Amino acid sequence: MPTKKYFLKKETNLYTIAFYNLENLFDIKDDLNILDDDFLPDSEKQWTKKRYEKKIFKLGTAISNIGFANTGKAPVILGVAEVENKAVLKDLIKTKNLIHKNYGIVHYDSPDERGIDVGLLYQKKYFTVTHSESIVLLVDNEYGERDYTRDILWVTGNLNGEEIHILVNHWPSRRDGAESTSYKRVIAAKKNREIIDQITEKDPAAKIIIMGDFNDDHTNESVKDHLVQQDFYNPMERLHTRYRGTLNYKSQWNLFDQIIFSNNFHKFEKSKHNFSQANIFDESFLKIYKGRYKGNPFRTYAGRKYQGGYSDHFPVYVQLRLN
Repeated sequence: MPTKKYFLKKETNLYTIAFYNLENLFDIKDDLNILDDDFLPDSEKQWTKKRYEKKIFKLGTAISNIGFANTGKAPVILGVAEVENKAVLKDLIKTKNLIHKNYGIVHYDSPDERGIDVGLLYQKKYFTVTHSESIVLLVDNEYGERDYTRDILWVTGNLNGEEIHILVNHWPSRRDGAESTSYKRVIAAKKNREIIDQITEKDPAAKIIIMGDFNDDHTNESVKDHLVQQDFYNPMERLHTRYRGTLNYKSQWNLFDQIIFSNNFHKFEKSKHNFSQANIFDESFLKIYKGRYKGNPFRTYAGRKYQGGYSDHFPVYVQLRLN
């Protein structure tokens, strides 16, 4: 569990913007419209009310501590992935460590076959939503049939009075192989650029944050060649090493979870936000503490075996300074 340092109150002008893949945050009810059979009380995984409540409590604890050490507050904006519906997010923000933060929710059901969506949580005290919509991501599989995947969530709002656009993503997976599915993530990157063009056509000075689980690293074509162009900065590039990332697969670290922002966050302006720092929230309480997988994310399930942890991903965050 978190150490005492997270409970030292600090009043600063720093604000944390975070992203967290919550690893299959399903409720325990059977939804006949999606493939949620693995996450039911009578499934092989035995996804019971007790396990569900334990998971959302743990996630609430983790979220409340992201960036807290040097801001004295939980994330003011948090993008999330792998949530089944709005109900699980409502349950999450009612947990002990989040209930007093007064989080609002932006969520739309996406066409993903497993029923997992992206969403946005925001502290109403600091952020006001003025616009939101779900942008359909159209990709085909190798047979020319539609591959139903997560939509892109576009949220516009005022952070401490300054307008900011946020795009929350969860790009198509590598399940059928990284190379053979790469084109899908390139399409996702291009769709983000279309939205960016739409925003900047109306307001060339718009401040934009792109976040998500891209299922690609910063070195992959989708991110490097298509998403991050001269007008954007990716602070996650410096965080990814052989020994550090947000998820570990076959003893190799990836940093699929990224937060990228428009270059104007580097500009100092009075009463506006500018970039301070970025990091992976990989504190020891989120890690497996012993054995072969020591140091990896402490996940909820390994295959069908219940582990009782948080998620198979670490959260990432950036901190903005209000001048």
